[in-house]
Amino acid sequence: MAIKSYNPTSPARRAMTKVVNTELSDKRPEKSLTAPLKKTAGRNNQGRKTARNKSGGHKRLYRIIDFKRRLDAIPGEVIALEYDPNRSANIALIENTHPNKKSKRYIVAPNGLKVGDKVMDGPGADIRVGNALPLQNIPVGTTIHNVELQPGKGAQLARSAGTSVVLQAKEGKFALLLLPSRETRLVQLACRATIGEVGNAEWETIVWGNAGRNRHRGIAPHVRGKAMNPNDHPHGGGEGRASIGRRKSGPVSATGVKAIGYKTRKTKKPSDKMIIRKRGGK
Repeated sequence: MAIKSYNPTSPARRAMTKVVNTELSDKRPEKSLTAPLKKTAGRNNQGRKTARNKSGGHKRLYRIIDFKRRLDAIPGEVIALEYDPNRSANIALIENTHPNKKSKRYIVAPNGLKVGDKVMDGPGADIRVGNALPLQNIPVGTTIHNVELQPGKGAQLARSAGTSVVLQAKEGKFALLLLPSRETRLVQLACRATIGEVGNAEWETIVWGNAGRNRHRGIAPHVRGKAMNPNDHPHGGGEGRASIGRRKSGPVSATGVKAIGYKTRKTKKPSDKMIIRKRGGK
């Protein structure tokens, strides 16, 4: 995996980069594991724009990922590593051999997983990259990803490119996890996780370069509020390059929500008792 840069034939090309992964297959996605992906482009069912800075983006198919990993004791083999336009991580196509049939599924590809490798689910699986086990069967200090918050619900933590979680301790019915945000929280030991860290870590270093590549991703240009008229944004108006003029309340969004220091997490959330140390280090 390498970072490709371009000749400076234009100001945008000068800094533009992309990730080149020669291990990825160029085959079409598995048809049985894809579904249509309908886009709203930031509009509601009446066609009104409710989320700014979104556009349609390139047409794509959704890849159905197995986040639950419940095929216990059924061996699987990696037959392809593929690009997924719906997420930053790459995905692996697994072929599982049942007693009387074979089945295929997609999983998030961890770092180090190659075509031909064997993967396994369940408490009896080895501690090897790509295998999924309950937290109670994983040794303390192991790097994991695709972690469940509730048993059987499917992975919700550490699913994007380059992320991982560290299993720090076990006590009673709970495991203590160190998350990528440096938050430490308790998760039930019955929850499952996958060994290793998510691959394609170089994705974070990509320089998109110009607005066209972001349009391709479904991201529309972001216009500053102070460049608008007063009827379009609270920061709008004024003569020349005037300030936003909100010394007491501070900057706000187009709908009037505070843009700095405003806590969006619900207060008295039931899962608060599971958080031992918050992201801010408090």
